[in-house]
Amino acid sequence: MSLKKMFVTGLIVAGCWQLGQAGYLAAKAELAQHLLNQAWTEMKAGATAAKPWPWADTYPLIKLRVGVDDRPMIVLAGASGRNLAFAPAHVSGSAQPGGDGVSVIGGHRDTHFDVLQDAQVNDAVSLEYPDGQRLEYRVVSLAVVDSRESRIALDSKRPMLALVTCYPFDGLSSGGPLRYVVMAEETPAPVSRIVM
Repeated sequence: MSLKKMFVTGLIVAGCWQLGQAGYLAAKAELAQHLLNQAWTEMKAGATAAKPWPWADTYPLIKLRVGVDDRPMIVLAGASGRNLAFAPAHVSGSAQPGGDGVSVIGGHRDTHFDVLQDAQVNDAVSLEYPDGQRLEYRVVSLAVVDSRESRIALDSKRPMLALVTCYPFDGLSSGGPLRYVVMAEETPAPVSRIVM
């Protein structure tokens, strides 16, 4: 085999590997949502902290909907790197969603939180707990921040949400210092119960 053919073959193999890795991550995130929905159904039926798979160290905390994208996302308890690979996750040191203070939820820009790139001020954000409690929020600000120089202030007299993902959305590499932060405040609408 000539050097040119070996080089071309190597490029093709490397390209297939990269596409396969990207496809694997997207498929893993999608499959995880199905398993998380099963755990969510168990929690709605009364189970406490239902694990989506036997070795999980997390459970579904809330269901999240952002803006005009009506696909519900299960949000996991505890924003470890492992949990974020499967779904958006709540940062443990922040307020519980719906409690006074800022509740921080992180997610990957190229899977679940790709929806944030279309977010606009005044968009609706809704949260649902397994017991049927629903909370409604309105987006109040959008910002790109440098994680090395900026922190989210967690104190607030009202319930707030900070939805955070990496930035830019179309970046070729992950893990850079920029973050896209969507801040939302709870609307004064009364909390409602869902009747099934």
